[in-house]
Amino acid sequence: MKTYSIALLPGDGIGKPVTEAAWDVLQATAKTSGFSLEGTAFPWSCDFYKQTGAMMPRDGIETLSRFDAILLGAVGWPAEVPDSVSLHGLLLPIRKAFTQYANIRPHRLLPGVSGPLKSGAFNILCIRENTEGEYSGAGGRIHQGTDDEVAVETSIFTRKGVERILRFGFEQARMRRGKLASVTKSNAQRYSMVFWDEITRRLAAEYPDVEVTSYHIDAMAARMVMAPESLDVIVASNLFGDILTDLGAAIQGGLGFAASANINPDRSAPSMFEPVHGSAPDIAHLGIANPIATIWSSAMMLEHLGETAAAARIVSAIEATTKAGIGVIPGKDKTETIARAVLERLL
Repeated sequence: MKTYSIALLPGDGIGKPVTEAAWDVLQATAKTSGFSLEGTAFPWSCDFYKQTGAMMPRDGIETLSRFDAILLGAVGWPAEVPDSVSLHGLLLPIRKAFTQYANIRPHRLLPGVSGPLKSGAFNILCIRENTEGEYSGAGGRIHQGTDDEVAVETSIFTRKGVERILRFGFEQARMRRGKLASVTKSNAQRYSMVFWDEITRRLAAEYPDVEVTSYHIDAMAARMVMAPESLDVIVASNLFGDILTDLGAAIQGGLGFAASANINPDRSAPSMFEPVHGSAPDIAHLGIANPIATIWSSAMMLEHLGETAAAARIVSAIEATTKAGIGVIPGKDKTETIARAVLERLL
């Protein structure tokens, strides 16, 4: 029997209960699917930072490298630790160290879920560049606290980085409906975004079977609201992809349904799977966090590991759960109620 080793990083706030719920679903799925999962939990979080001065130990990346995949709940507790510390101390270092350059987020309405748009017939796959661009962390501040203070934030776009994320997008489009939307702001950003557009056009010649359209970020935001059914695969830079995928979560009914995967496509290091919603400190003590996004993320993890049938079983169970009206209204159902409903519907 194949055994997969999974690193569990529940993190902060609602990350803990939703990770527990997803792990229960994963274990139940594995038992009847011919493989097993061995999970090891790590307490790396803002509480860990307050105790040790670091979001994870110095050998944290080395420790995680031994696992087949990583399941993360949520990171952040801004009242206690600045987001700039928690993000750059755990999540971003993992993404960069393991070359998880493809952040994948599916956006579609689950059965029984009502979105804010007139149209519910959309199925969008957003692919966000995950390791460079606007979140490269290059820059600095001088003369801090004075009237002459200056802050510089430099975006880094490499040919290798841009080409590999675009090529990943083309390949995904080939497996779906054959449509790729490349998103930039090249009318205003004359260097990095023009560079991105040029590489898009060059690669398009290698994929004549894929219909390619370039959009500016503002036009894409409008299209996701006005005509989401016209979109298939969207590829964008780190910042633009981050913004568009939060919009995608909104049109699919909310962050409780927004799953994501941080993929290392060549599998030279573990990939990481997480919900988009964050730690939600305001509801962390109420037991009403929706675990569907994390459970969906765990299905993406199984698919990445090659257990496609098991992944499909989880997605089907999620769809049957929401179709029954469970977990579709924020705050109405308890976390454990939603998780139990998914477990009961596993085929």
